[in-house]
Amino acid sequence: MNVTRLAIFLCWIFVLSSCGSKKESAATEEFVANKGSSEPIVAQDQIALGETLVKSSDCSTCHHKTSTLIGPAHTAVANKYEFTSENVKMLAGKIVKGGTGVWGEVPMNAHGDITQSDAEAMARYVLSMDGEKEH
Repeated sequence: MNVTRLAIFLCWIFVLSSCGSKKESAATEEFVANKGSSEPIVAQDQIALGETLVKSSDCSTCHHKTSTLIGPAHTAVANKYEFTSENVKMLAGKIVKGGTGVWGEVPMNAHGDITQSDAEAMARYVLSMDGEKEH
């Protein structure tokens, strides 16, 4: 009897572990092909990742979502730049390397500890705010 129970228990563990792995593989898809354009459609998960990265960084020291602080509001950046892969890469480069002159003479500090991939997610989040009004 104990061997039968052990076999049933092991079968249940196998079934439950198999179900969990299928969910993880489906969640790893980040982009969906857009046949009408050469630009990929960014999954909402990428925007959410960018938001999390922005909120956990020092961005709020100089930037606010809708109000100008030391640097421009995120919505002002989104309204200035179209949401394209070129602008995502350009803004990510400014996040990582810093910059000056576009929004005035106060330089944006470099963030060399942020990876290009994370900076691109952050830029996607900021560019997703296009159309939001300043308060």
